[in-house]
Amino acid sequence: MACSTDDPLTALKALARDCRACADHLPLGPPPVFRASATARLLIAGQAPGTKVHETGIPWNDPSGRRLRQWLGLSDVAFYDETKVAILPMGFFYPGRLPRGGDRPPRPECAPLWRGRFLELMPAIRLTLLVGSYALRDTLGRGAMTDQVRAFRDAPPHLFPLPHPSWRTTGWERRNPWFATELLPLLRARVRTALGSAAGDGDNGGDEPTGRLTA
Repeated sequence: MACSTDDPLTALKALARDCRACADHLPLGPPPVFRASATARLLIAGQAPGTKVHETGIPWNDPSGRRLRQWLGLSDVAFYDETKVAILPMGFFYPGRLPRGGDRPPRPECAPLWRGRFLELMPAIRLTLLVGSYALRDTLGRGAMTDQVRAFRDAPPHLFPLPHPSWRTTGWERRNPWFATELLPLLRARVRTALGSAAGDGDNGGDEPTGRLTA
């Protein structure tokens, strides 16, 4: 679909919203859920939208998102400030459920089609959070999630590896106390640095956003 705008990022977002490359495999269909801006400093690379995120159009608008904001030390206002925070999951659409439970992996068409094109148009990104196994594998290659996250100090300075903040991570955190005592303080400091000291860091005490937000 042609776009009349002269802004390349606006045009790319319009193309991504019209993408139907994997439409035949999507149980709930479009629209995609992502956020991007040329001024964003922090990029969150997650997995794919869940059902609640699909229904609302708001990325990370679920219990996993609340836990992620607690990890980052960001309020809802700071987290959803599109001028500073971009959200590009490995898959822009809800991929459906596995026969034995749990969400399917992100559709394989999405990241190769869109990820590199968006990153080229977001030059202000200072820090990318790799959230969950799919984002870790896409950027760091294959490896055990725990090993990749435990090596957070060895990651390139523009990358930070994280587990997916689902309810399943509760037990994982108990088994890996270094996550809370060593990783989280450094993560919050790196996020503050990336966003700037006045970027609204702090405990997440706000209400969840309501309504449909568009990228």
